[in-house]
Amino acid sequence: MAKKAERTTAYIIETVAPIFNKFGYVGTSLSDLTEATGLTKGAIYGNFENKEALALSAFELNQKKLLAEIDARLNVEGKAMEKAFSLIRFYKQYDVFTLPLGGCPILNVGVDAQHINPLLAAAVKETVKEIEGKIALVLENGVNSNEIRLSVPPLQFAKQLFTMLQGSVAMTSMTRDRKYLINTATYLEHLVKQETNLF
Repeated sequence: MAKKAERTTAYIIETVAPIFNKFGYVGTSLSDLTEATGLTKGAIYGNFENKEALALSAFELNQKKLLAEIDARLNVEGKAMEKAFSLIRFYKQYDVFTLPLGGCPILNVGVDAQHINPLLAAAVKETVKEIEGKIALVLENGVNSNEIRLSVPPLQFAKQLFTMLQGSVAMTSMTRDRKYLINTATYLEHLVKQETNLF
């Protein structure tokens, strides 16, 4: 019986995660959830305390998928810059990757939850810090092994890099123009080479 309940919970989260991400916490109605899952209100809320708990679980699933992909890109073989370029190349296809998720969970949930859902807003903020930390660690390892030189601390550089990547995600999302992602990523490849004294 417990296994069936676990499967039902996982099914609900997997099914509603793109819906919450696409339409937002307020914009997602109970009828959206029951229609998508084919379950009753009682079946859904028998597995979750309330809508907020379900929305948080939905974000955590999308977050987990995104972090796993970022980890894979930053853990490629090679030196620090090869890892950084691997991440930047991923962002050239970021809109394609996040399409099944309902869009970028950081952007969508972060903006949507800012003034209405402190728990979700905090979860997004922690995710941003975690990604920046992952990038900073790659850069710090590169500095420590004398592969690269930075004029600013690795975390500061990581924050600026991620800000530009997420900015291009926002522009692509708002305009439906992939050139913002592609052009920004291409520019960042040049900037990273320049700023890390690899020329």
